[in-house]
Amino acid sequence: MPLAADPQILAFTLVAAALTVTPGADTLLVLRNVLRGSRTDGLVTTLGICSGLFVHALLSALGVSVILMHSAALFYWVKGLGALYLMWLGWQSLRQAIKPPADLQLYNDPAGAPVPTRNCFLEGFLTNILNPKVAVFYLAFLPQFIGPEDPVVVKSVALAGIHYLMSILWLGFLSVFLDRMRQWIIHSGVRRWLDGVCGTLLMALGIRLALESR
Repeated sequence: MPLAADPQILAFTLVAAALTVTPGADTLLVLRNVLRGSRTDGLVTTLGICSGLFVHALLSALGVSVILMHSAALFYWVKGLGALYLMWLGWQSLRQAIKPPADLQLYNDPAGAPVPTRNCFLEGFLTNILNPKVAVFYLAFLPQFIGPEDPVVVKSVALAGIHYLMSILWLGFLSVFLDRMRQWIIHSGVRRWLDGVCGTLLMALGIRLALESR
């Protein structure tokens, strides 16, 4: 059966679309990086986030995520790393929010200190692959849309590709939209408020991830 006519593919697409537009750590990170730099930073961050989806899909298909789900020590180790990383990103945003206005520099200003593009990709990639909830989600969710006769790896990657495309479109749209508003946000002082909100939420997500039960 062609993928486009596969009811499992259609069902996955609808559910993944709802999950994609739900705000989370990835949305906050894109928001932070667009305000910190430009739409390019947001788009590259988006590429990093979405690239992590294929890692989870392959690990799920190959059974590595089963180990993560059934090994409490490994699960909490990965969860701890993800929590610390989210809190570190939040602290970086809070630092920008509490700087005096005179000290605020546009990261893409030639007089400032530009952030390497690869850093944006790595931030997005690490935010995604260090999130054990994403791994468990792919482990528990993807098999429901893979039939007993389907090639597991091929279909897992195909499903991740659908999720990837939707995430690219949604987060890419947010990057462009926020970039068009960026100058107003920065010059109106809203940027410090948004940095503070993003930083607080990222810190809260990290703390929640660290404290919640398995």
